[in-house]
Amino acid sequence: MKTLSIIFSYLLVAGAVGMSLWGILGFAEYFSGNTFIVPLQNPTFPKGTQFIHWFLITLSGIVYLAGYFRRWKITPNLMITIYACMATMCFIQTFDFMVRPDRYVSFVIECINYILISTYLFKSERMKNVFQRN
Repeated sequence: MKTLSIIFSYLLVAGAVGMSLWGILGFAEYFSGNTFIVPLQNPTFPKGTQFIHWFLITLSGIVYLAGYFRRWKITPNLMITIYACMATMCFIQTFDFMVRPDRYVSFVIECINYILISTYLFKSERMKNVFQRN
């Protein structure tokens, strides 16, 4: 179980790097109008919604990485707050703007991921040690 926890913690770091890069690329495309790798903007989202979307994605990655490597005690609390904001934004996007047929399933999966990660951040011994919450 300890090995799985170590692997999962490294996956969270890799995911945070991915979120940071995705958010930065999304912002670059948002502000410049240029597509750098693949189109990232959702044309059904209003500009303000799209901005908040990229802000939260970038924030989630950067805060987790900074908190993990600096061992901030408040990192789990910050992440659960960011996840709540992201789930709220996802709810708005899913029910007001998205047109994909799998949008409801995607919303549920995203929320389950936030719950599982938050539980891990607060309950696992590894994360208690990383964030000095013993």
